[in-house]
Amino acid sequence: MGPADAQGRTSRIEVIIIAGCLIAMLTFGVRATFGLFTAPITDEFGWGRETFGFAMALQNLIWGVAQPIAGGFADKFGSARVLIAGALIYFVGVAMMSGVDTPSALYLSGGLLCGIGIAAASFAIVMASFSRSVPEEKRSWAFGIATAASSMGQFVFAPLGQGFINAYGWQTALLLLSMFVLLVIPLAWPLRGNSGGANARKGETSLPMGQAMSKAFGHTSYMLLIFGFFVCGFHVAFITTHMPPYLVDAGLSPSIAAWSIALVGLFNIIGSFSAGVLGGTHSKRLLLSGLYFFRAVAITIFVLSPVTLTTALVFSAVMGLLWLSTIPLTAGLVAVMFGTRYMGLLWGIVFLSHQIGSFIGVWLGGRLYDTTGSYDAMWWAGAALGLFAALVHLPIRETKARAFEAA
Repeated sequence: MGPADAQGRTSRIEVIIIAGCLIAMLTFGVRATFGLFTAPITDEFGWGRETFGFAMALQNLIWGVAQPIAGGFADKFGSARVLIAGALIYFVGVAMMSGVDTPSALYLSGGLLCGIGIAAASFAIVMASFSRSVPEEKRSWAFGIATAASSMGQFVFAPLGQGFINAYGWQTALLLLSMFVLLVIPLAWPLRGNSGGANARKGETSLPMGQAMSKAFGHTSYMLLIFGFFVCGFHVAFITTHMPPYLVDAGLSPSIAAWSIALVGLFNIIGSFSAGVLGGTHSKRLLLSGLYFFRAVAITIFVLSPVTLTTALVFSAVMGLLWLSTIPLTAGLVAVMFGTRYMGLLWGIVFLSHQIGSFIGVWLGGRLYDTTGSYDAMWWAGAALGLFAALVHLPIRETKARAFEAA
């Protein structure tokens, strides 16, 4: 490869990374605002918080179930087509949410359609594309950049979404947010032609997709990774959806609640990028174990402290550092174990576990609040699960699975 070819390849990689990061920012940013609609929607229709919580839980579950499917399509047909289809479905789901007046309509729009749309248009597809486009030595860094971009979306869109609600009401706010999703369509263009078959790296085995999935499930370290990532989903979804009303119940304003979620996103830019960089030179499993341990500590201290402006913002900042920083490390371990040919599928399966945890965290949070009037049990469950995840990552082996070594 001559200097001109090398420069052209570098420029293409840069364009792919910029476009992918903008997609991650938009899709995750809109998703991060949904917790702000808990009180406005439930108050208007007199629904319990379990109703809204179940819609968001359903969204997370559908997102998880659809993620391996979307990832498999991206592996086979390229990321751009999947991203465009996902953006259109996501747009329809958010727009339909603005007109709901029954729980079933909310479950269809915010649950089913948004779940499918996010799966096909989110950072998981972007990261699968990055894994095939970026040299191995920079892969962890690229995963960190994509995750940090998602967090920037949370930081930007949480206050923006609350501003839309304050200025125009929750219905118009959702319509305005849905328009941002359509920007994914032109941004997907640079990621075209990026399929697993076309971009499999030298030294990677070629297996039928079903056989690859079966052999991955027989790999103990992969199963441990799946169990651990369940906890991440439980934490993230519960806090995103239920911390805003939790803070409002404690006497803080809705704006402070929105800024708390935004602060999580802001500090996670630092956390995710740092995790991506550190994951390239340090043990990913040990970094993950430490992240989950400190989550447990942070949640414990927060629950034992009075809810004030200071404790809310400090907790948000600390959790931000530990928030999605698990993603570049977890995705990095999937790539280490199995290579990049089946990245969309096998990372999607790990992410399904994350979303099952999200379903339980969101739904159970609403259920327990409606029955007990408190979120305390959920906070303590989050602390206990953090310790579990810290332990379950320790036996993971950071080597390629034997079945995926090239003959």
